[in-house]
Amino acid sequence: MKARYNRISTANQNLERQLAKQNPDEVLFNDVVSGSVAFAERKKGKELIEQIEAGNVTFISVASVCRLGRGLHDIINTCEYFNSKGVVLRVDNLGLESMVLGKVNPTFNLIISVMANVAQMERETLLERQKEGIAIAKAKGVYNGRVKGSTESDAEVLTKYKEVVKFLKMGKSLRDVQSRCEVSLGTVQKVKGILNKSGKVENC
Repeated sequence: MKARYNRISTANQNLERQLAKQNPDEVLFNDVVSGSVAFAERKKGKELIEQIEAGNVTFISVASVCRLGRGLHDIINTCEYFNSKGVVLRVDNLGLESMVLGKVNPTFNLIISVMANVAQMERETLLERQKEGIAIAKAKGVYNGRVKGSTESDAEVLTKYKEVVKFLKMGKSLRDVQSRCEVSLGTVQKVKGILNKSGKVENC
């Protein structure tokens, strides 16, 4: 069976661009989840892995490698897992497949490693510039943060930052959660404070 894996970060995004090269014989696995969440921890990612383990999937297409993840480590691990199961991964925007005649394609591995590394560096640079911009705005007195009167209840915060809650409960460090969920350190600390207050998390 051939499968196509698609991912969007939020429900208000659409899959049209990712479906542009869809073939009628492909079974779709569509996730709505942040790219910072490991592939094996996503709902449809898990379902796809189950189908692979059952021997039902032998070929997977993705529009681009970033659909698999944003972190270099996770992308490489996912590709290596597919290789170990003899599953061919095709990346549409590269026009490349991970295996040729049953053997690992070294060119594919090299390009994927470089692209994943570059994507991770770009993301880290973007976050760093964002922090610098906020710091400069604060120094000039033009950064006001959240608008007054728009405070959220503890329940609303926990609902809004479900991924942060999940990783904190797993015992991940504050910095690790910040990186995975792409939020500020202050947000992670706020969520942790609420969880500690309610006794739902310890030693994070």
